[in-house]
This record gives sequence, structure tokens and C-alpha cells, in this order.
Amino acid sequence: MSDIVPAFTGGPDNQPPPYGDVDLFGSDPALVAAVRAFGAGAAIEELSAFGRRWGRAELFAAAETANDRAPQLLTGADGRRDMVAFDDSYHRFMSESIAAGLQASTWTGTGARAPAPAEVLRAARFMMVAQVENGHMCPITMTRAAVAALHAQPDLLAQVMPKIASRCYDPRFLPWWEKDGMTLGMGMTERQGGTDVRTNTSRAVRDGDHYRITGHKWFMSAPMCDAFLVLAQAEGGLTCFFMPRFRPDGTVNGLLFQKLKDKLGNRSNASSEVEFADAYALRVGEEGRGIRTILSMVQLTRLDCAISSAGLMRAALARALHHTRHRIVFQKHLAEQPMMTTVLADLALTSEAAMTLAMRLARAFDHAASDETEAAYARLMTPAVKYWICKTAPGFVYEAMECLGGNGYVADSAMPRLYREAPVNAIWEGSGNVMALDVLRVLRDGEQARAVLDALRAEATGLPGVDAACDGLLRMVRDPALERRARDMVERLAVLAAAAAMRRTGSPLAAAFAASRLGDTRGALFGAIDLGSAADVLARAMPDR
Repeated sequence: MSDIVPAFTGGPDNQPPPYGDVDLFGSDPALVAAVRAFGAGAAIEELSAFGRRWGRAELFAAAETANDRAPQLLTGADGRRDMVAFDDSYHRFMSESIAAGLQASTWTGTGARAPAPAEVLRAARFMMVAQVENGHMCPITMTRAAVAALHAQPDLLAQVMPKIASRCYDPRFLPWWEKDGMTLGMGMTERQGGTDVRTNTSRAVRDGDHYRITGHKWFMSAPMCDAFLVLAQAEGGLTCFFMPRFRPDGTVNGLLFQKLKDKLGNRSNASSEVEFADAYALRVGEEGRGIRTILSMVQLTRLDCAISSAGLMRAALARALHHTRHRIVFQKHLAEQPMMTTVLADLALTSEAAMTLAMRLARAFDHAASDETEAAYARLMTPAVKYWICKTAPGFVYEAMECLGGNGYVADSAMPRLYREAPVNAIWEGSGNVMALDVLRVLRDGEQARAVLDALRAEATGLPGVDAACDGLLRMVRDPALERRARDMVERLAVLAAAAAMRRTGSPLAAAFAASRLGDTRGALFGAIDLGSAADVLARAMPDR
């Protein structure tokens, strides 16, 4: 008698079809509503075409390839380490995003801010791209944000802006002025200081019309960018500098990469340790004002962190819904089982709130220059929104992974990649405590805080728990020991703002979100609350196709 087990030869396998070839825009009614509410309704067809293009199965497959084939640091014959090699799949994503203008669409060709709704339009596209591949978005984000800092040096901005605004991705290792387009990175973090950049030890010495920088950066992402904004100590104090990969004479600049970071996630994107050896650099802004100069860039990168995390949450939710609507357990589709329905609805409500809040923040950036209230909203809410959305994402993606059971723990589902990616945005561009401290700095201007809270109260009028939440926040602001409670306060502020944003978009789920999040009855984990209208929540989250 043979012990050989016959191979499986057929029968129902109860496995969902592959996820792909979806319209990332049209399948998300909440995103469509946010685009309309925040001023970009005229671009619905254009965004739908973008969503179909980025929702192709081949791009989801390319995302897996880009992260499986991590960048490699190359060593030249002379021992120098100047270059990093990327897989073709990474270059494909860079080409797609730059062709769509994600690195520069919020600026005009001269570097002036593009008129509204440029930020909302870009945010919608950026959120869809985040659902596919996140690593390449790092240089895209930094290039867009660097323009804000370069305003402190108008002559330099005028030189580089045509290359930044180009819709042509040019990965060749050449001086930026010889290329068809350019990307920019940023280097602030040093070994001894981390977040405390005032302790940076890299030194900048004036040499005629430029500076020579010697020192290091402990963490510098996207090392194949054409130039970097870095902080170094000049005679007048900590200063921002533009450091290109090549000197004006065409020789390679003194950026010596020591190693690439072996990161938990974000593996398609290279992050490096680098030493500067008499590296050529140009000053950006005045000596001693480096932090102020670079912060204009950081505000924009923090916005992108929030958008990206909201996109990751949407990606995880979409896969959970796709799986549970096809998978049969105990003679029913998994999505129809009562507890699973509650979990999915709780996830869907959180995802819509995060997306809507990120889009509302983009709207504030669109109008900050002409509207004092929107400017105050952008200043106060940028760190608060980043805090809440980015710190919510890891737990959210885990819960969505669990909806797939063991299928979610294998790479074929893409969930492991999303899970590894989820923590990065909460850490980069300022971790949770840094964000909370930034909110506290704004709150010290009581008048500005009051104006934003009054606006939130007005936008969310009638929603459950809003008045009590606003009153509670005002009491917390007056608490002399507020710093100890800062994280609680920032979370409450962000949740209130999310409810107000959902109300502004006309979401039928605004009341359910406010009732379940602004009160004290919510469980600590997803699915530990009875939303009542779970079926309606899921129908809005992703209509059956």
C-alpha cells in the first residue's frame, strides 16, 4: 500500500481572485466626495483616469519587485562609493510619478505657489500612488518640498526650478544642469543629535562664492538625488545649504556613502549614511537661520506623510474587503459574518476619516496664503494630523491583515509589505513626541488656537460629542501641566478635526464617526464597538464591482 498522498487535482479552492485592475478613485466614494468638497470637482474624470492607470495589476506586481530587489551601493575601482543602483521597477515608478507632476505640480514654473486646488489635486493623486508603492515617494516628496526652502535663495531657485518642474525623469548620473529633470533630497540627522539638529557638528567654511562642508549625516534618504538640502554649522550658526552631486567643474562632489540602511520596510528606497569631504555647497538663506529655512520644507513633507499613511490604510482596507467578500467561512461569505462585519466597518470608518482629514489639510495649504484662518489651521493641524494618521496606520494595517487570516501573512497578499511600510511615516519628519511638542508650540498662541477650535466647532455643529470635545480641549490648553498630557490632547484634536472634515464633505458617516470616537465608550481595539449601520459603512467603503 502506497504512502504517497495524491496531488490536489481540482475542486473549489475558496480563494479570492487576485486584487488588481481597479479604479483607485472611482472605487472610493469618500475620496470622490472629498475632492468635490475641497474644490477639485472639475478634475473628477482626470482623477478617475489616474486611478485606473495606477490600479493596474502590473503596477501592483512591479511594487513587489521594487521592494524585493533592494537598492545596492556600488564601489568604484578607486574605492569611492558614489552611486546606488536601483531595479528597473523603481525607475518605472519614478517615471510615472514625475510624468504626473507629483514632484512639482503645486508650484508654477517660476517656483510660485500654484493656485488652488493644486494641493487637493496632488493629494488625491498622491494618496492613490501610496496604495501601490511607497518607497519611491520619498524623493518625490522631498523634491516638491525643497522648493519651499529654496524660496530663501531666489537666485538659486530660478536656476533649478525648470529642472524640478520637468515632467521627465532622468536617472543618469550627471551634473543636474546637464539633465532633463532633477530630484532633491534632504540631510539633517546626525549621529550625535538625531532630532536635536542644533547639536549638528558638520562644519561649513566659506570659500569665495560657495562653502566647503566636512562632516556626516547619519540618515539621508534617496542618495541618488541630484542635490540635497543639508544643515551644517557656519560661522553665523546652523545654516541650510544646497549640496549638488557634482561640482561646477563637472567633477563628482565629496559625498561619500558609507552604507545603505537595512530598514524594516520602505525597501525600494535607499537610505544612507554619508560623509562629506570638503563637499561643495551653496548657502540657502542667511547664516544661522537654517532651521527656519528647512522648516518650510518640513511642513510639506509632514503633509505627505499623512497622505501616504492614509493611502496605506486604504490599500489595506481594500484588500481586506476584497478577500472577505470572496472567502466563504461556515457557509457564508466572511464579510457577512457579524463580527467580521463589525471589524471591517470599524476599519472603513477610520480609513475614511483619515483620508478626509488629510484632504482637508491639503485644502488648508491651498488657501493659507490668502486666508488667515486656513493658515492657522495648516500650522496647528499639520503636526496633529501627521501624529494621528501616521500612528494609527500600523495597528490598522495589522487588523486588516488579520482579516485575511494566514493568507494575509504571506507575501502574495501584499499585506506583509504594507505592514512593514506602515510605521515609517510616524517616525520620519518628526516622531510622535516631536509632533505633540510642535502642536504645543502653536497652542501657546492662545488666540490662534481659539480661532481654529472655533472653526472646528462651527464645521462640526450638531455632531455627537463635538461641544464637549471642544470645551475639553480648551480646558486642556489652559492646563499648566499640559506637556504630560500632550499626546492625549493631540489625538483628541485630530479626531475632532476628522469629524469636522467628514461633515464638510457631506459624509453620511460623520455622525457615526463622531459618536464612536469623541465619546469615552470606544474599545481599545478595532471591532470593539457596535456601529449599528455596519452594512452601510461597507457599501460606501468599496462598492461591489
